[in-house]
Amino acid sequence: MKEISELSLPEDVRYTKDHEWAQKLDGLKFRVGITDYAQDQLGDIVFVDVPEVGSTFSKGEEFGTLESVKAVAQVYLPVSGKIAAVNEALEDSPQLVNQAPYNDGWIVEVTATNPSEWDELKARDAYLEMLKGLQE
Repeated sequence: MKEISELSLPEDVRYTKDHEWAQKLDGLKFRVGITDYAQDQLGDIVFVDVPEVGSTFSKGEEFGTLESVKAVAQVYLPVSGKIAAVNEALEDSPQLVNQAPYNDGWIVEVTATNPSEWDELKARDAYLEMLKGLQE
């Protein structure tokens, strides 16, 4: 397990209490994945179950699952909207979530129905403080 100081936590994404992240691509489109902390806790990811393009979800609703050698984890959408794209590379290479959770390991792209929900997510420093609280 990584120490908190070893985690990659980019400034340009927002975080959820459930360890997902959302990155604003433009006014309505967001890229979503799990945090470095989440992938580290799960261990080696062996399968990623993603929704169909065009599916709609509310903020906080489960949109897929990640299977690792340790567990199966649900992933929740940080902003309400319609799935615009899924990361098809994860079908053959689910380990991308472990190797590059904010880059090649993204899970879905969402066209938000309420883009202001992104503003309600945790900024890097607030997420970092939450993680520190989990380790106490």
